[in-house]
Amino acid sequence: MDTSALFNTHKGYDDLPLRLGAGIIFAAHGAQKLFGWFGGYGIAGTGQWMESIGLAPGALMAALAGSAEFFGGIALILGLLTRPAALALAVTMVVAIFAAHIGNGLFMANNGYEFGLALLVIAAGLALRGAGPLSLDHLLGLALRRGA
Repeated sequence: MDTSALFNTHKGYDDLPLRLGAGIIFAAHGAQKLFGWFGGYGIAGTGQWMESIGLAPGALMAALAGSAEFFGGIALILGLLTRPAALALAVTMVVAIFAAHIGNGLFMANNGYEFGLALLVIAAGLALRGAGPLSLDHLLGLALRRGA
């Protein structure tokens, strides 16, 4: 199996601010869900809320969403396995938009999907483009090409 495509990335630096900014936001939101950090409710509290909006079993859904956000966010920051991490984060945002926000309209002031959509678009873009040259993906890709 050729894994070099997984680590292949483009040459520009344009996605670095996207990776870092989105990675910090995703990791912080995941930490709220998993650990109760930054004013979050942890798995138990988040799970109860997820059950209340129809995502059951709530604790499992909280653990899955929190893990995707926390570990996916860390992966974006490091530029490690960026494409699969970004894809998992994009799917997480689609679920968040349709399960919790779509009925409130676009704007965040009404708990709408504006913020989730922005994160979805960033994640989708990173899934398509990869991490860029300032990433662990780039270093791993170089190592794989040398070893091949």
